[in-house]
Amino acid sequence: MPPEISVIVPVHNAGPYLRDCVDSILAQMFTNLEVILVNDGSSDNSGSICDEYSKKDTRVIVIHQGCKGVSSARNVGVAAAQGNYIGFVDGDDHIAPHMYEELHSLCVNTDSDIAVCRLGREIDGKIINPVSNEYTKELDHTEALRELFRGKLYRFSLCNKLFKKSCFDNIKFPEGRIHEDLSTTYRLFANSSKTVFKDFIGYLYVKRSNSILTSTFSEKRLDAFTGWEEIVDYMTAEYPQLSDEVLAAFTYGCIDNMYYIINQVDDREKQLDFLSAIQRPVRKYYKEIITNSILNKKYKYLIRTINYDFRLLLYFNQIKRQLARA
Repeated sequence: MPPEISVIVPVHNAGPYLRDCVDSILAQMFTNLEVILVNDGSSDNSGSICDEYSKKDTRVIVIHQGCKGVSSARNVGVAAAQGNYIGFVDGDDHIAPHMYEELHSLCVNTDSDIAVCRLGREIDGKIINPVSNEYTKELDHTEALRELFRGKLYRFSLCNKLFKKSCFDNIKFPEGRIHEDLSTTYRLFANSSKTVFKDFIGYLYVKRSNSILTSTFSEKRLDAFTGWEEIVDYMTAEYPQLSDEVLAAFTYGCIDNMYYIINQVDDREKQLDFLSAIQRPVRKYYKEIITNSILNKKYKYLIRTINYDFRLLLYFNQIKRQLARA
């Protein structure tokens, strides 16, 4: 009998954490699942750990490939998946024992294509964002997309979601860039009819100091803006009624990255290059952003500054630093 759920785990040099991750999946209360471990060119012992689990549990399938990146690993995993539903777990995170039982039950009982739970953030073994009151909310096609960009219930992360396999029809993760969740999740929601959210913590994201999203700003993080241009162009064409939410989310991303660049990049030329990369899409959507009904005056002021002369931001930040040292 084929598995009901396929859990795809991209693995790259996750040796110290991989056993905890795989153990948490195999210990799920929902047992009719397969675990697809895609070893993406690991240079540590991750590959041998994957093989070890495939010998211990017939539900574990291992695929070895060269170092091609997370998107490639996920694409390979989706292509190999036999389940009616697909979930994702990163090799250095873990999940609660009831996560997939809850999400699968939500999909079946509400006839939803996507089920979502809360993503818990763990630091030093402690969850820093506990849930106080659990509740369930069903969202139709348009409202589910609206919420994706509003970001109050959930955002673009794949790992706290369970997808019906049909959501992946004609969808692939963009290879060769990071922020692949951002560049793909909205298309999965566009391929769905209904989503259900339950406010419980199922997925545990473990914050690590060497994570690409917690380390010093690097040029690769600008991949997000390639994704955002694809998102804005697609969403404003296909869902014009959601344009304000989409452009507001894009603007928040611009401002966040602007602050990261100003505060984490010391090289002046790199600062200018990185801010120029943000300025280009800002100028592309500037008129729509300035007339956006969701954004407040502060965000519109900052966007005006990026649009016309972001060097002012660097100048004021330099003065601020000098005053702090005085």
